[in-house]
Amino acid sequence: MVEVVAFWRIVRLEAAARAAGFIVAALFALLLQPPAANAAPNWTLDPSASVLTYQSVKKNTIVETNKIRNITGTLSAAGDAKISFDLNSVDTGVDLRNVRMRFLFFETFKYPTAELTAKVDPAAFADLPAKRRIKATLPFRLSLHGVDKDLEASIVVTMISDTQVSVASEAPVAVHVEDFGLLPNVDKLQQAANVTNIVPTASVSFDFVFTADGSKPAAVQTVAASAADVGPVATDAAKSNFSDEECLNRFAVLSRTGAIYFRQASARLDAKSRPLLAEVEGVVGKCPALKVEVSGYTDSDGSPEANKALSERRAQAVADALVADGVPRNQISAAGYGEERPVAANDTAKNKALNRRIEFSATKLAN
Repeated sequence: MVEVVAFWRIVRLEAAARAAGFIVAALFALLLQPPAANAAPNWTLDPSASVLTYQSVKKNTIVETNKIRNITGTLSAAGDAKISFDLNSVDTGVDLRNVRMRFLFFETFKYPTAELTAKVDPAAFADLPAKRRIKATLPFRLSLHGVDKDLEASIVVTMISDTQVSVASEAPVAVHVEDFGLLPNVDKLQQAANVTNIVPTASVSFDFVFTADGSKPAAVQTVAASAADVGPVATDAAKSNFSDEECLNRFAVLSRTGAIYFRQASARLDAKSRPLLAEVEGVVGKCPALKVEVSGYTDSDGSPEANKALSERRAQAVADALVADGVPRNQISAAGYGEERPVAANDTAKNKALNRRIEFSATKLAN
């Protein structure tokens, strides 16, 4: 009788080990290959249960916590991970700040997504079936703003259930904006928000929940969070129209990007202007009750008369490009102000570049 009981205990333990091993093998390719008839599945990130937050510091002491809300990702049976972040879903809690982060910092009109890729070391998780929770160091590659950078994170991997696994940061990951060519964009944020001393490093934390393909997602408890601040959100692309406030926010921030380019002393648009012009077109189309003035400005080099004429031609070139791409003519006007209304002293090359600009302002469309 004792031998029979022991035998059944061994059988049950082996079955449990096979089930746990199947989950881990599918996720990280860590254990022995399962039988051919039971091929390991792939895994898909559950966006409603996954979170990425980053903290930044301004004025040396004020900490702000923001989120990227729209996240997608997969983990292959071989342990290859790929996670994409929709940077247009940045959530600061305030629309104007969201738009500043999108257009001035991330420059989503050129770089709308960021991507994380990783290959998990199988040996690091050999004991996960028994422990259910393991800490490790995970090397990964972050692609952001057109730059690839190899980083690493201290992570905690937890088997939530037989069909769900959490991969979370144990400690924040320091991301240095200079590594991704974003340092000039910090300056743009400071000027737009009229703040100083934004620390050029973000502390990033995450909790990614993966569900086995073909399984039904289980409810995941998110501590100290509500449905209002976790999971996907509607981005501008999903909206049919903007409120007047949203329109004004977008035009004001788009004016500060400095991403419309001309040849020197010319009103000929450079092809590099196309991404921002496409963004402006999208905003104008969702603000049908507003008329947009395209305003041109120059620095103080040259005569005031020549500068005014150049600014007028440049503003008109932008307006014509928008109309050519489908913006109604009655929604667009152009004006040139030359060297009037400088935003900086014309005493350095950097300040002169700030004064050579195109701005967008909106007023109610006449009935």
